[in-house]
Order: sequence, then C-alpha cells, then structure tokens
Amino acid sequence: MFLCAGGLSVGWIVGITLASVLVLTWIIVMLVMVPFKLWFRALVSSAHISMMKLIGMKLRKVDCQLITLNYITARKAGLKISVDELETHYMAGGNVENVVKALVAAYSANIDLTSGKAKAIDLAGRDVYEAVRNTVVPKIIETPEISAVAKDGIELIVKAKVTVVSNMLMQISGAGEDTIIARVGEGIVTTVGSTDSHKMILESPELISSTVLEKGLDRGTAYYISSLDIADIDVGRNIDAELNIAKAEAEKRIAQSKAEERKSMAIAAENEMKARVQEMRAEVIRAEAEVPKALAKALSSGKMTVNDYYELQNVQADTAMRKALGKSEEEKVERSSNMQRKENLASTPKPTQQQTPYGSAPSFGQSNFQPQMSPLAARFASLAAAQKRNNDDNKK
Repeated sequence: MFLCAGGLSVGWIVGITLASVLVLTWIIVMLVMVPFKLWFRALVSSAHISMMKLIGMKLRKVDCQLITLNYITARKAGLKISVDELETHYMAGGNVENVVKALVAAYSANIDLTSGKAKAIDLAGRDVYEAVRNTVVPKIIETPEISAVAKDGIELIVKAKVTVVSNMLMQISGAGEDTIIARVGEGIVTTVGSTDSHKMILESPELISSTVLEKGLDRGTAYYISSLDIADIDVGRNIDAELNIAKAEAEKRIAQSKAEERKSMAIAAENEMKARVQEMRAEVIRAEAEVPKALAKALSSGKMTVNDYYELQNVQADTAMRKALGKSEEEKVERSSNMQRKENLASTPKPTQQQTPYGSAPSFGQSNFQPQMSPLAARFASLAAAQKRNNDDNKK
C-alpha cells in the first residue's frame, strides 16, 4: 500500500474526493430543485410539506408557490384539505385560489360547502367564490328595458331590479342570470298584457312584483329571487292606433288595386264595344253598297218601274230635307234663345215683363220672333218643289 506524506493511502484520498463531489452535487441539486423558502415558510406556518412533494411538483411543472400559499391559507383557516387535492385540482385546470377562498368564506359563514363540491362548481365554469359571497350578500340584477302592451293598446316600457341570492345546491346544473332576466321579462309582459288599462300598472306597480314572485320563476336556476323592484315605468307608443292605421292603409291599398282592376276592365270593355261599333259600321257600309246593285237588278228584271224609282228618290230627298230643316230650325231656335237670354240679362227689367228667379223673360204674346230659312234649307225646298212639279207633269 502506498502511503502519502500525511500517512493516508491513495484509496482514502480518492474516496474522500468522490464523497465530497457527491455531497457537493447533492447540495447543488437540492438548492436548484427544492424551494427552501417555501418549505421553510410552510414549516413555520404549521403546514408542513415534505421536500419530496415539492420536488415532485417541480418535476410535474406545478406552481409550487401557488399550491403552498393556498395550502397554508387553508390550514390556518382550519380547513381539512391536502396538498394532493390542491395539486390535482390545479392539474385539472381549476382555479385553486378561488376554491380555497370560497371554502374559507363558507367555513366562516357556516355554509355547508365541501371541498369536492367547491372544486366541481369551479370546474363547471362558475365563480365559486362569488357564489359563496352572493349567498351572504344578495346580488342585484338589473333588467333591460322591457316593452309590454296593455289591453287598451298602450305600450309600457318597464325596467326592474331583481335581488337574488345564490342557491348552492344548483350551482352546477342551474341556469344563470340570463334565464332570470328572461323569466322576469316574461312575467312583466304577462302582467301588463292581462290588465284592462295601462293606468292600473301606473297606479299600482306592485302588481308586477307580486305576480312574478308568485309564479316561482327561479325554479331550476342557480339563484333564489328574494325581491323584485320596479325601477322605472315609461309610457310608450299607442300600439292599437298604429295597428288600426296600418290596417286602414292596407285596406286602402287593396281598394285602390281593386278600383284599378275595375277601371282596366271597363276600359277593355269600352275598347271592345268600340271595335264592335266599327264592325257594325262596316257591315252597314257593306249593306249600303249592295243597295244600288239590288235597284239595278230590280229595274232590269221589271220588278220596279222608273216611276217607282223616282218616287223612291223623292222619298229620300224629302227625308233628307226634313232632317236638314229640323236641324237648322233647332240651331236657329237655340241661337235666338241664347241671344234673347243675353239681351234679357243685359237690359233692365220692365214692368210688362215677368220676373223670374233667373232673370226677366218676355211674354209669349209680345214676342216678335220670326224664324228665317237658311240657304241650304231654301235650296232643298226649291228642289223639292221642282221634283213635285216634274212628278205632276209625268202623271199628266
């Protein structure tokens, strides 16, 4: 065996060196892996956590400080909860701090809330600490402006405040604030709609509160409705009048469309009648065109003599003359009556004239009216006289 100057063998020196290296490595590892401050803090807070647990949390990438501080808080409050429960809830994605605060608040307020239920409420997405706090301090939910119409057609705009407390038994599966607001709005609309006049609601707003509370609208929700207060009521539009106006406008448009339809049908019928008149005129012209042919045929066949033909011509001439004379006489009478009316209106009424409500009119016995024959009528008269003389000569 080789001995050194100090009397120690080489083996001892190598062993001591290796042991020193191992101890130094262990110390470095402990300093890196173990948070001594947290371990010491837990130790002096009567919430001891072993170093192996802290190292395990480090290896599992768990927030050691969060778990340790909340564990100390829980233990100081007198809660029976383990580090493993907090670590498991953290790894499940829960809010460890909210759960611990909720458990401490529930324990202080003597509310029956277990750690398992608190963790379940937190994992369900609700704020468990706020739920516990709302159990002690009621929460006020303000509804938006709710429009309701009474039976008289007047719109009321209602705004309410709902005071609720948390129902810890329904925090996991119960409905939230949106359901409370919707049900309260339904109760307001039902209450206002069942009243005969909007003035009844304005006089007694407590009708809405009593009706909503009696219906038990908080069933199946995460809250108990403790009170309902009407914050504001405004009178809106006259819905009944607007509906009547809209109905009248619609009926007016329907009547206008029907009138347009009847007008179109009447125009179509008028055009059809005009077409038929044109057709009849064409038939008359066609028939008149056949008359000369029939006369020629009658003359050639001996069924009609020349004297008969001239008599027919005389009859036609007499008819045309009478029509012309009648028309001219009517025109002259109308012209003379118009002139006489103008003269009577322009002149001052005389004692011998008869007064009428429409002005003065001359007596029939004093009238000096003498109709004059027009040139056309005189010509027809001369032609008729000449034709008559020819007929007389032919007969002789």
